[in-house]
Amino acid sequence: MTYLNFVSFFGIFGLCFIAWIFSEDRRVIPWRVIIWGIGLQLVLGFLVFQQPQTREGLQWFSDLLDGIFASADRGARFVFGPLLVPPTGREPYVLLPINPDGTCPPGQVLLDDLTSVANAAASYCTTNRLSYVFAFRALPAVIFFSGFMALLENIGIIQKIVDVFAKLFFWTMRLSGAESLSGAANIFVGIEAAIVVKPYLAKMTRSELCAILACCFGTAASSTLAIYTSFLRPVFPNILGHLVSASIIAIPACFVLSKILVPETGVPLTMGGIPKEDKSKKPDEDGELENAGGETMKRMSPMDATIIGALDGLKMAASIAAILILIVGLVDLINQLFASLATVSDIFKVVNLPNIQGALFYPLTLLTGVSLDDSWTASVIIGRRLLETAIPPYQALAQASKDGLISDRTVIIVSYALSGFAHLASVGIFVGGTIALIPSRRRDISDLGWKALFVGTLATLMISCIAGVFDDGSPSILGEKKKAEPAQVKPQTPALPTSPPKATPSPLSPLPNNASPSPSASPKASPKASPALPTTR
Repeated sequence: MTYLNFVSFFGIFGLCFIAWIFSEDRRVIPWRVIIWGIGLQLVLGFLVFQQPQTREGLQWFSDLLDGIFASADRGARFVFGPLLVPPTGREPYVLLPINPDGTCPPGQVLLDDLTSVANAAASYCTTNRLSYVFAFRALPAVIFFSGFMALLENIGIIQKIVDVFAKLFFWTMRLSGAESLSGAANIFVGIEAAIVVKPYLAKMTRSELCAILACCFGTAASSTLAIYTSFLRPVFPNILGHLVSASIIAIPACFVLSKILVPETGVPLTMGGIPKEDKSKKPDEDGELENAGGETMKRMSPMDATIIGALDGLKMAASIAAILILIVGLVDLINQLFASLATVSDIFKVVNLPNIQGALFYPLTLLTGVSLDDSWTASVIIGRRLLETAIPPYQALAQASKDGLISDRTVIIVSYALSGFAHLASVGIFVGGTIALIPSRRRDISDLGWKALFVGTLATLMISCIAGVFDDGSPSILGEKKKAEPAQVKPQTPALPTSPPKATPSPLSPLPNNASPSPSASPKASPKASPALPTTR
């Protein structure tokens, strides 16, 4: 244990103090919620990071979910083909033109060094393997996982897990039954968690509404975990299990901070216990039954639920793609503005959007317990989420780790800090979705939306503090990283299939433009050493 672990521990209370500064009523301090909420986080963090049995269970759970996402890749590969969704380790090569001076850019090599075939394609450089194509790898996983979660919900597995956590939050922190149930549902879903308690939303107190919205901002829906996992798995193999644990730990963090910011001054309607589903209502003769959202629908079989869930996932994937195109484009437009200003004044070489975001989050990042050497890089990555959603920052985090710019401890802490929907793009989704459920509380929800975003941001930083407290540098926390593939060696005497049988061609002699190497020309070469080469035009 180092001083950074203590920094992370005291950072928990520093974040509580920040929430208290902006509280609606500083005289009302919810001590029970604070003590039990922080206690639950510490206990869960201890189990995740320190207990060998829990680590083994987390590893088993990660492997299980990896198998699920591998199945999603297989389905996407069937639709889009192996070129766009290739199996791991069999990605096609990326070809770039060689420099005029006959050299390749840093980090790239001549294609001839990899293929061991001297032909016209040797005038290209390669970056080894095709990089991750987001649209064809991450978004299909959202569709698959949405359908899979709908299946688990239809057969009753999700409800049992939600009930366990709802009772835990209710009996420990003495929250109202409705907000406990909605908070527990947020472990798996997003705005849909509000639908679970729709009959009680209109009569909820401001504090309850803020807590429910804060849980939406502070956690990540299970259907988006595939996106985050796909970026970080090479540098953080156990990331999937940790993202699930982050969603669980974030619920008490959201309750603690929301009750400090918007204290409970009224008497909630469901203070007596967890709301129960009304099972007395029977479907009519046509088999119709009203769901939690107020819509009338046929009673569904597990297969029907799975298909509808997949179609909902398709809508979600399209929404994610649309938002990313818009947000990333707008951010790039702002960056172009700063770049043009930098030609006028050198001050704008320093004052730019990433640095502004990094400066804004730098004090909060220091509270998480990252080292001073990594603090600025971590702050910029965390700050980017506010405008760009969590997806580009997760990409940047993985790249910074690969480049050796940050330590493993920083990777763990920042991965927890990013694990939520605390960004501007979610304000319209969560606030608009909740207003659609209870139009009569439009003014309260619009006012509480920004406060809930603030709470969600602090909550994700608080769970990153929990990760910082219990991170002891053990390799089992990150997981076993895959070893690099062995270097491909060029055979000494490659054969060229287009030469006459009696000729003995030189290995350096070029082939005609329309010639292509045959797989049988080098029987001793591995398949990785002879990738398919595109036809040059």
